[in-house]
Amino acid sequence: MHALSHRDQQVCWHPYTQHQTDRILLPVVSAQQATLNLADGSQCLDAISSWWAVLHGHARPELVEALSTQAQTLDHVLFAGFTHEPAVQLAETLLQLAPSGLNKVFYSDNGSTAVEVGLKAAYQYWLRRGEKQRQLFLCFDGGYHGDTFGAMAVGDPDPFFLDFQSLMFPTLRLPMRVDAVASVMERHENQIAGVLIEPLVQGAAGMCMHPPEFLQQLRALCNQHRILFLADEVMTGFGRTGHTFACQAAQIQPDILCVAKGLTGGILPLAATLVREEIYQAFLSEERNQAFFHGHTFTANPIGCAVALASMKLLQKEQTAKRLERIGQQLFSSLRKLEDCPQVKEVRQCGGIVAVEMKAADAGYLAQSGAALRQACRQQKEVLLRPLGNVLYAMPPSCTTKEEANRIAAAMHQVVQDSLLLQQD
Repeated sequence: MHALSHRDQQVCWHPYTQHQTDRILLPVVSAQQATLNLADGSQCLDAISSWWAVLHGHARPELVEALSTQAQTLDHVLFAGFTHEPAVQLAETLLQLAPSGLNKVFYSDNGSTAVEVGLKAAYQYWLRRGEKQRQLFLCFDGGYHGDTFGAMAVGDPDPFFLDFQSLMFPTLRLPMRVDAVASVMERHENQIAGVLIEPLVQGAAGMCMHPPEFLQQLRALCNQHRILFLADEVMTGFGRTGHTFACQAAQIQPDILCVAKGLTGGILPLAATLVREEIYQAFLSEERNQAFFHGHTFTANPIGCAVALASMKLLQKEQTAKRLERIGQQLFSSLRKLEDCPQVKEVRQCGGIVAVEMKAADAGYLAQSGAALRQACRQQKEVLLRPLGNVLYAMPPSCTTKEEANRIAAAMHQVVQDSLLLQQD
């Protein structure tokens, strides 16, 4: 065991890690582009963009320069009663890039808080309009929106949040079928505040994908029943699905849009919740207690905003969405051969995201059948892969070259083969 890993085990508690069994920690000393450099001198490709956040590649000079320059000018100032150029310019840019109809930007720290802001704004919007009975949110089986309490309430509780169910507000969780949604909206029309969805791809569920037509039908139902449409684009935003935003693939306009992860290119924590003007207007009043009481110490941190602005410039200049689409298509072309394997259920792709789902009697994040996949991924020394239960996936940064994409595809082929051998053992 490397000395850094040993020291880590003495003092650190890692996310989504069972420390009793998951004892392998890879000490990373530096990173450039799509490559992580480890303490023992070896390298590995970051095939999952370090939890889906690294958009353009590690240590992009443009982002590092923006960070350094801003840090020397204005490192931080509270955003209550103050403003600054990076926050305003970034908000202007986001509203230009986002689906039409969104007019105001509320900053926070991460994807979970972006969702919290969206849920609170939607709920209080109806309160301000005098429709206090609208307290329900619709969400979907397999959904994941973060680990804070509001985000947990609208996520699928199994397996992450079962212990907290008694502390959460009630929601209506549905299968991703139009008839199911239509039926519930018909029965609870005047009680529903909003519907929350990860458009096109449900990440933590195992990169489960649905067609743009479903989003169009869902939007139409929301219009019909006067229900707010909340899009969680924390993972799908900024080109990951082949469009700047997944909602644009379906040509729909959400009422509330939540973004994070790739917003700063994966360098700094920053999130934003974009809303329609009418939602913002509902909080305007001569009475202070009608304001939107939500905020974080580092709301609209100038350094984060400056880096995000540089990331958005790269997004447009380099046509990041098209780059990711090409990478995804290259991976999918190679991985489709795995469909001939009787143990493979499906190979799928959306933009720069590819997934190989293995057949399993106990599908899901904690599926026993996923243990062999995890072990096989750990044996891959040159490519970082981290399966979601019985689903092996890749979501590399947009700087990934054709040669690197070939290496990722080869590693995924090998993981599937090795996992099958491990299951036999």
